Formats: sequence, structure tokens, C-alpha cells
Amino acid sequence: MKKLIVFFSIIVTMAGFSAGVMAQATESTDVAANIVIPLAIAETASLHFGTMTVLAGTGGACVLSTQGVRTQTAGVNLSLQSPLASNAAYNVSGAVNTSYAITLPAKITVTCLSNKMTIGNLLARAASTGLDGLTGTLSAGGTDNFTIGGTLNVLPGQAAGLYTGTFNVTVVYN
Repeated sequence: MKKLIVFFSIIVTMAGFSAGVMAQATESTDVAANIVIPLAIAETASLHFGTMTVLAGTGGACVLSTQGVRTQTAGVNLSLQSPLASNAAYNVSGAVNTSYAITLPAKITVTCLSNKMTIGNLLARAASTGLDGLTGTLSAGGTDNFTIGGTLNVLPGQAAGLYTGTFNVTVVYN
């Protein structure tokens, strides 16, 4: 009888464990990924601060706003001679109705032979915002454009000549 009770206990115990193992549930979960077209940027005009003179012994600056307005400080005198000032301008295209960020360098160096000047305080103005800043929004057609301005720092006695350089502009989705 003892063997029968032990055997019966083992069967009941095994049945209890099997019932627990068979009690399970499954949930189906959705998964997704969204691929958007890459942003594209195309330069339509280069940055040029125009023609100017500098008084001997006095430096200054030429400020070119994002809307193409030039102002001078200290010993810099602006000229209307060619080449004229122009904002750097870009077209951007990508996914419709999306926000993007513009990355500009902190400083640009331009050179003429061994002479140098720096450009700082770079700003952008996206057509979609109408404000100086570093963001824009692509239209329902997936396009926008922006301009760049900044401050050219002119040293006292800066040598005459055409100063040139390059800089990178990056756009990324926000």
C-alpha cells in the first residue's frame, strides 16, 4: 500500500508540473522601420564679402547679413566696385515636411599669398523659417533653401588682393 501511495503521489506531482508547463500565452507584436530619402544640398552661390579698403593702421570688420546687407566697422570702407558681395546660398531637398539642421564652421580662414583673414559669426537663414538660425523645414514638395552670412575680420594694414578659401556646410534631419 505504501508503494501505491508513493506511486500515486509521484503521478499527481508530475501532472501538476505538466499542467504548469502547458499554460502559456503568445502575443504578436508589430515591428517597423522607416527609410527616408537622404537629404541633398546644392550650392547656388558662393560667399563673397565684396570689395573694400582698409585704413592704414586701423583694422575692422565687414559684416554680411544673411539677407545680403553689408555693414562696416572701424577702418574698413566698403566699395561698390566689382566683385560685389553675395551670400552663400543653397538648395536642400529630402523627405517632405521634415525639419533639418544646418551645421556651419566656427571660423573660416581665407588667404592671399601668405596673408590671412578670418570669417566668424556665421549664420544661416532658411526660407522656411525666415529667421536667422540653424534649422529649416522642407516643404510639402520636399525642398527648402537658405543663405549664409558672417563677419570678415580685417587686420590693420591688411595686404591688398583677392582672399579665398573653402568651408563645409552640412545638413541633417532633426
